[in-house]
Amino acid sequence: MGLSALPSPSTSISSRRLTNRMTNRYSVNAMYSLAAEQDIDIEDDLARAQKRLRDLKSRISAQSKKNFVLERDVRYLDSRIALLIQNKIAAEEKKEVADALEDIVEDDGSHMDEKRMGMYSNLFFLLQSEPRHVASLCRLVSLAEIDTLLQSVMFTLFGNQYEQREEHLLLTMFQSVLSAQFETTSEFGSLLRANTPVSRMMTTYTRRGPGQSYLKGVLAERINSLIEHKDLNLEINPLKVYEQMVLQIEEDTGALPASLPRGVAPEAAANNADVQAIIVPRLTMLMEIANTFLSTIIDSMESVPYGIRWICKQIRSLTRRKYPDASDASICSLIGGFFFLRFINPAIVTPQAYMLVDGVPAKHPRRTLTLIAKMLQNLANKPSYAKEQYMMSLNPFVETNKVRMNQFLNNLCEVGDFYESLELDQYMALSKKDLSINITLNELYNTHGLLVQHAEVLSPSDKAHLRTLLDDLGPAPAQVPRKENRSMELPLYSRWETPIQELSTALMSDSVTQNDINYMEAKSIFVQLLRSIPSIAAKRPIDLPALAERAATSKDPVLVRRGIKVQNLLSELDIAGVIDKADDYKIMQDEVAAEMVHLGNTKEKVVLETRSLEAVYKTICDHNNYLRSQLEQYKAYLQNVRLVTTKEKGAGSGGVGVVTVNGKEKKQIKTTVLGPYRFTHSQFEKEGIIMDSNVPDNRRINIYFNLTSPAPGTFIIALHFKGREKPILEMDLKTDDLLEKQKDNQASLDLEYVQLNVGKILALFNKLFSKRR
Repeated sequence: MGLSALPSPSTSISSRRLTNRMTNRYSVNAMYSLAAEQDIDIEDDLARAQKRLRDLKSRISAQSKKNFVLERDVRYLDSRIALLIQNKIAAEEKKEVADALEDIVEDDGSHMDEKRMGMYSNLFFLLQSEPRHVASLCRLVSLAEIDTLLQSVMFTLFGNQYEQREEHLLLTMFQSVLSAQFETTSEFGSLLRANTPVSRMMTTYTRRGPGQSYLKGVLAERINSLIEHKDLNLEINPLKVYEQMVLQIEEDTGALPASLPRGVAPEAAANNADVQAIIVPRLTMLMEIANTFLSTIIDSMESVPYGIRWICKQIRSLTRRKYPDASDASICSLIGGFFFLRFINPAIVTPQAYMLVDGVPAKHPRRTLTLIAKMLQNLANKPSYAKEQYMMSLNPFVETNKVRMNQFLNNLCEVGDFYESLELDQYMALSKKDLSINITLNELYNTHGLLVQHAEVLSPSDKAHLRTLLDDLGPAPAQVPRKENRSMELPLYSRWETPIQELSTALMSDSVTQNDINYMEAKSIFVQLLRSIPSIAAKRPIDLPALAERAATSKDPVLVRRGIKVQNLLSELDIAGVIDKADDYKIMQDEVAAEMVHLGNTKEKVVLETRSLEAVYKTICDHNNYLRSQLEQYKAYLQNVRLVTTKEKGAGSGGVGVVTVNGKEKKQIKTTVLGPYRFTHSQFEKEGIIMDSNVPDNRRINIYFNLTSPAPGTFIIALHFKGREKPILEMDLKTDDLLEKQKDNQASLDLEYVQLNVGKILALFNKLFSKRR
């Protein structure tokens, strides 16, 4: 089902009609409700609560976009710095990498002339209100181009994640993209599985504010309660269990019996009786934990964001149409492929990346979370044990819960469509004067360039609106350097649609009478008056004539205007026989009272939603800080690289000395040695730098660490015991090595007695040393 077209410019406003799918009374009522919501004159508790909520949602949307950009930057710098570490990047490219860290500057758009700004305003209004163009573009671009386009689509064009019209337009675009994906995919098994622009779009959509809110509300408590048990080892891979068992025996006894050789084959490990005895109770516990996760997720169905459920619904609908013989289980595996593979499981496996936990979980709970995610994925999809035979031992979990899981996935799809309300929203958009998007110059130019590049496919007719706008704009400007990539507020308006000036006139049609209009307008004004004069809002029954008179004789000109208007409307409706003065206008009295009760409930919901979203906003800000700390590490690294390069060039004048580290002589460029800086075991624990410690509790008070930097990018950690002159252990580290560990998702640095958090120790090095060089 597509969207109805907006009124054409040739049609007069008075003769425009709303679609027959909507009842007349609903349409008129909804119009006035929407109009009342936008009334800025009312300043009651509800209006203030709604404003706070709107502001909070706006901040979440803006912050989500910043995080998306930062995540993309981190991915880019990961790959570039990996090359830098391996000395495969040219010297002139180092500046290019450093320039990628420049922040975007806010701007008012004054650098662009008014005529060109107007053309872009028209173009982006068209792209937003007719999502089919964006849907086609997303299918045409390459995988290398999709992230930049997704930034513009998900976080700019439809960036207001809690604004119903934008959300529904974005979902309409998803429907077009998914439909095309189903049309062009020849094999059922490959549907939605490959890493394509479409799958990247779907993943990005789940990372927006509502998705983050759901994950935090549903998974955070469950994951945090699990990771508290740092020593709970639930490894079930026989080979790993065997290796761990052998190490433990050797540590306990000082020797290994001949019956337990090192490096056995997986089959030998699986057949070992002791290994089997260790694994059996772990399987039971894993299934119990997985069941609690599954129950939590199933019980949370009503909290799943509407958009994610609607995408599930489209997957089911498109599959049934394309493959009418597909079994329910096969269809559910596709739905599960989206809901679990791209939404739920990434948050379970890496909860720190979703800010569901503080810091990286310890080794054992991290492995448990990975196993839980595998179990849920095997349950949602058809299990495949080709690579991990040991997972077959968990088949009872799959068999017991398969029916339950499929029922949940089907229930996810049971949501209503939004086409009628979207049509109403689109219609109302023509009366709005404040539609706008916040966009950077490079987003503007990049989208423009992609549209021009694919104009023949997107708009074959040279008379179509899109082609007209692109022809007027001409070629897209080149991308500007990042430090010049200013952010601007771009107003959106249509070149062809006539703005709606008067609701009453706009709603008139053969089937909507003037009496219908008058009744709903009177009701709307009475609700506004009660909200503006709270001292009489609680009195029942509501004396409508007295309320109108109170407003008409007040000193507030807005209230006076409304009071006189509603007095006239009451009189007209009484004469027309729609309401009766003799019974104190009881019909309207009851409806106004009911609306006030509804608004009271609305206020409670607004307050609750605000509390919930404040937690989401904090999470998103925390994630932003985490990403910024990563970028700071890259900045420090690049600074060190430049320092080392400079010193190496000048090293010929005898600036080279010899230093002994861990008993080995090394040539070193003459530079200032920084440190040592001393930290106690408890300080490192408190800061989360120590992930795990083998030091007995009663000895930790005597343990401390000395941190030294003999040269840029080089650090020494020395582990000391009070009273001993020499360190127990010393480790020589390079920034390169730590960054590479991060890139390979190795969270811990093993110092034999303690395991340190790689990210946090790197951040500490940067804090202590980078600004002192």
